[in-house]
Amino acid sequence: MSTTIIARFQPRPGVADNVERILRAMIAPTRGEPGCQRYDLYRTGRAEAAGYCLIERYADEAAVQAHRETAHYKAYRASIMDLLAQPIDVALLQPLDVG
Repeated sequence: MSTTIIARFQPRPGVADNVERILRAMIAPTRGEPGCQRYDLYRTGRAEAAGYCLIERYADEAAVQAHRETAHYKAYRASIMDLLAQPIDVALLQPLDVG
């Protein structure tokens, strides 16, 4: 069964461009992972208070774990945390009725 994750990021004031750059750098390598089915980045809120949201879908939990072991994931985690106003808000979605 596929695994869907929503991750929300709230940058500290003045560093939204840096957060967006880090998140954009994750798109191509993550979409290239064999277990990745969807990896979409969204901006939330207004430009002056922008936040970001990733909607991710993986083939299964093993694909999620493989993603978390990649060099690009580890580099992103090491570089983004100090730029955020709060911890990353991660929600694991349990499908009930998905088309």
